[in-house]
Amino acid sequence: MLRRRAWALAAVLIAMQACVPEQEPPDRLVLRPVPFHALPGWEADDHAAALGALRRSCAKLAARADDEALDVAPLGGRVGDWRAVCAGAEGVGEEGEARAFFESRFHAYEARNNAEAQGLFTGYYEPELRGSARLDARYTVPLYGRPHDLVSVDLGLFRPALAGGRIAGRVSEGALRPYASRAEIDAGALAERGLELAWVEDPVDAFFLHIQGSGRIAFEDGSTRRIAHAASNGHAYRAIGRSLVERGALGADEVSMPSIRAWLAANPGQASALMQENPSYIFFRWLEEGEAADGPVGAQGVALTAGRSLAVDRRFVPLTAPLWLEAGVPGPDPAGKDRRVRRLMVAQDSGSAIRGPVRGDVFWGTGDDAGAIAGRMRHAGRYWLLLPRGLDVSAHLD
Repeated sequence: MLRRRAWALAAVLIAMQACVPEQEPPDRLVLRPVPFHALPGWEADDHAAALGALRRSCAKLAARADDEALDVAPLGGRVGDWRAVCAGAEGVGEEGEARAFFESRFHAYEARNNAEAQGLFTGYYEPELRGSARLDARYTVPLYGRPHDLVSVDLGLFRPALAGGRIAGRVSEGALRPYASRAEIDAGALAERGLELAWVEDPVDAFFLHIQGSGRIAFEDGSTRRIAHAASNGHAYRAIGRSLVERGALGADEVSMPSIRAWLAANPGQASALMQENPSYIFFRWLEEGEAADGPVGAQGVALTAGRSLAVDRRFVPLTAPLWLEAGVPGPDPAGKDRRVRRLMVAQDSGSAIRGPVRGDVFWGTGDDAGAIAGRMRHAGRYWLLLPRGLDVSAHLD
């Protein structure tokens, strides 16, 4: 009897295990060294264009100590590991020299998430919105600066295992509590506190400015000013495209910025509620004239280069690192065919929606033409990471 019960119990356990879905392994960046000639299209690129972006990142490192970690991702090593690369970048001239520079100073590595080389690549751009310095009948939607009571916490300062993690909130009765959500801020939680940097006319345009993280405001006197990400309210980002898919309003393969905008325009009575399903809220700052001259500024604090700057997940890929990207890209004409881009880029930005070892967001530039590409880019791709010769990458090797 006991033996029969044991066999019966074993059969039940085996059946239960068969019913449990297989767990996905945790994200892990895996590298495999490859020669440069194995990078598809490597010889045909304009390497000098990427070199210009790298020089901007190197200029940011100039004031940092050699023993500082390059970035959140341990893979980047120390700032000192990049000194020779940055010094060598200054003396490079024409295109042929730029390609030789990368080949002589770096090793190339195929990047994978565990065994998967393919990942998702999207696009972003710098929008331009019409605005006013004052609230009036036309300009009614505020763009807020960072509130004085907002506290941002780098969790890695408290526990190394949490490096790359951040939370934000406000202190109340000696405890850090969640900050106001998008819905609460839309309802007036920050009104009359003198935080308004500017007012714009369309709440949907303002929402997508939050998504892009930076933009230009064009005033009626003909002047323009660049506005940049200053902080977030700490709430988790939720893509409203996912909400529309869950409602059955859009198919998963139909989600894009134009399709979401079209739905919001066709359903004005539901637009605010849908946007508020993303509780994350962005606070901005004005870029000073000198800082703004070269373009919008990314997470590294350097001006982004159209078509050459990539937003990455800094837990895996360090800012400053060059990457060779191969990915699908929509053409400028929505009715036209997709194309493939193969080019050298530099990790110079990040974003709350950019999560995973093989994940990136391509910066396409400023204005409507850039937005036409960025808003429809949601394509599979892969990349190869370029790291300085001599850098220890053994913990990531296949």
